[in-house]
Amino acid sequence: MKIIIVGAGEVGSNLSTVLAASGHDVTLIERSEGHCERLEEEQNARIVTGNGGSARQLVEVGVAKCDAFLAMTSDDRTNIISCSLAKGLGAKNTIARIHDETYSDTSILNYQLHFGIDLLVNPEAICAVELAKEIRSAGRVEVEHFARGQIEVQRQRVARGSRLIGKKLKDIKLDPQVRIGYIHRGDQTEIANADSVLQQDDIVTLFGHPEVLFALREKFDPKQKVELSRVVLFGGSETAINLIHLLKNPRFKIRVIEKDQAHCRRLAERFPHITVINGDATSIRLMEEEQIDCADYFVACTKDDEENILTCIQASKLGAKHVQLLINKGDYDDLLGMLQTRLDIEVAVSPRRATADFMLRNLSNESVSRLAEMPDGSQVLEVRISHSSSAIGRTIKDIHLPSGCLLVALLHKFKAKVPAADDTILAGDRVVVIVTGEKEKEVTKALV
Repeated sequence: MKIIIVGAGEVGSNLSTVLAASGHDVTLIERSEGHCERLEEEQNARIVTGNGGSARQLVEVGVAKCDAFLAMTSDDRTNIISCSLAKGLGAKNTIARIHDETYSDTSILNYQLHFGIDLLVNPEAICAVELAKEIRSAGRVEVEHFARGQIEVQRQRVARGSRLIGKKLKDIKLDPQVRIGYIHRGDQTEIANADSVLQQDDIVTLFGHPEVLFALREKFDPKQKVELSRVVLFGGSETAINLIHLLKNPRFKIRVIEKDQAHCRRLAERFPHITVINGDATSIRLMEEEQIDCADYFVACTKDDEENILTCIQASKLGAKHVQLLINKGDYDDLLGMLQTRLDIEVAVSPRRATADFMLRNLSNESVSRLAEMPDGSQVLEVRISHSSSAIGRTIKDIHLPSGCLLVALLHKFKAKVPAADDTILAGDRVVVIVTGEKEKEVTKALV
C-alpha cells in the first residue's frame, strides 16, 4: 500500500516506522530540514522536506496514486486542509489527526463530510477509551476498538427475580441500541436468536451503547446495586477531557487536580458536575489531603511523563485501588510493560502507540479480522464490506445470512451503532458478526 504521511512528530514518525515495517511504501513529509536529515538515517521511508498543506507539493509526491494519506501534524487546521486537498487531488483514503473537539462536533456541521475526509482521529480520545474500559465495566470482551468507544460489550447474569426468566428474546422489549449476542449456560454457549429462552443464572453477552447497557442492568438483576466510583484525574489534558466525557454517568464522582489556575477555572465552568482542584499531585501532602487512599481510580494524564510516573507511584503507595498511566514520549514506549509490572499500574497507554495500532487496523488489506473467540469455538469477526459486495444497497433484513450467525454492530463512515433491520449496507462499512466456525465462509461470501 502506498502511504503518504504529513508531519514527523512523535505520532507521525512512529507511524512511518510501524507502517514501513509492515511492508507499506511510505513517504513522510516534514517542514524542518534538520529533522528530515535525522529521519533519513532513522526511517525506512522516502523523506521529503516540504509543506503538506501545499497542493503543488502533494502533486509532486504523487498524492493521486496513494492508497492512504495521513495528516499527523500537531496543528488541526493544517491536517484538515492537507486531507481536503489530498482528497481533491485523488487520494483514495484520507485520515486527519485532530485535537480540538470543535471538529468532531456535528451538531451544526459535519466537518469530516464537509471537507471530504474519510476519518478524523484523535490520539487522546483513543487513549481515553483505553483508560475508560476498566473504569466503566471490567471484564468485557475486547471489541471496543471497532466502534471507537461507541459500542461496548458487557456480560450480565440473569439473577433470581428477573422478569426476563422464561421469556423468548423476541418477546423481550430491549432498547434498539442493544443486541444480545451470546447466552452462556453452564458449560454451553450459544449464539442468541429470536427463539432463545433466558433462564436463571444464564450469562448473556450484550452489545450496545455504554450508557444504555448500564441502564439495563436492573432488568437482569433487580437487586444489583449501583456503586459509585471515585475517579481522580491528575492533569486537565485533552485525554482527561475525553475521559470526563466517557465517564459522564452520575455514578462516577470525578475530581481533577490541575496546576494551572486559569485552566482550572475553564474546566469548572465547562464541567460543573465535577470537582476541580488547583494543585500539584506530585505533592504527597496534597494527595493525602485529597484522600487518594479512598479513590477507586487514579489516572495520571498530564503531558509530563515523569510527573505521571511519580504520581502513580505515590497513589499506589497511598492506597488507591486502581492506578492508570498516560505516557507521551516515545522514549518510554518500550518500558510500558515494565512500568505496569514493577509499579503496580493497571493500565498504561501511549498516544503514539495507540494511534499506530488504530491505523494498522484501519489500513489493513484484510477483509475479515478476528476480534475474539468464545469458549464454544464461535468467533467475533469484523468484516469490511468491499465495493464489489452483493450486500451493498441492501437492508439488513434482506441479506440472507446463515443460521448460527448474528450481526451485532455496524460502522458507517461517521457513526457506529447496533444494526436495525432497516439499516442499509454501504461500500466501506464494517460490521461485527458472531458466527460459528463452520458458517464463517458462508458469512464472508454474503458480506465481502
